[in-house]
Amino acid sequence: MFRHAIIQAGGQGTRLLPVTLEIPKPLVPVQGIPIATWLVRWFAAHGIERVTVIYPTKWKAAFEAWVAQPHVISIDLFEETRAMGTMGALVHELALGHEPFFVTNGDELKGLDLTQLAKFHAARQAEGLQLGATIALVRVPNPSEYGVAEIDGHHIARFHEKPAIPPSTLINAGLYVIEPSSFNCVDRAKRFLMFEHDLFPQLAVAGRLAGCQLDGQWYDCGTLERWERAIKEWRGIPI
Repeated sequence: MFRHAIIQAGGQGTRLLPVTLEIPKPLVPVQGIPIATWLVRWFAAHGIERVTVIYPTKWKAAFEAWVAQPHVISIDLFEETRAMGTMGALVHELALGHEPFFVTNGDELKGLDLTQLAKFHAARQAEGLQLGATIALVRVPNPSEYGVAEIDGHHIARFHEKPAIPPSTLINAGLYVIEPSSFNCVDRAKRFLMFEHDLFPQLAVAGRLAGCQLDGQWYDCGTLERWERAIKEWRGIPI
């Protein structure tokens, strides 16, 4: 099992206005507990030892106050003083070592089986696929509102962003296993880097991007309507 996970907490939260004028989206509460705290508990329940939260300078005080509260595992904060996209800080700023690690969006509640995802990734590596990343996939009834995966066996051939006619109901769950060596194919001259544009398409073409379907709780809290649904339906994380 992998030991390190990264929570990306840099989103602007424009679809949650006016709430996110006062509080960063990953610290918005669901059933009285911030989304980021639920994510930390989820990682701890699957044996993760350390979590790094990447946040923008705008919310420095809010995240420092949050991390000062008691948590079940060690949390590091990384302040992104300028926007670097979903991947820039990982490529240019963080010391990630050689082990695979998890990355998750910070505005989604997840009760998915991380252990299953890690085993899937390791099994494909053992088969000699030389993966750079595995993306967790979930089924949703409204795939046209998300990035929809086109699957070829274990491989993701491509994503279709909010397609009018989705090729499947499997979407990107905002959860990845990343091999640090995959960053070797990234253009390091760029500081602003996105998984979705600067890494995953290249890995897909090379046959090094896998997709693993997971079942379990998954709630996108990115709009007021979806946040309300999560508050009503979320069943928590046993720890």
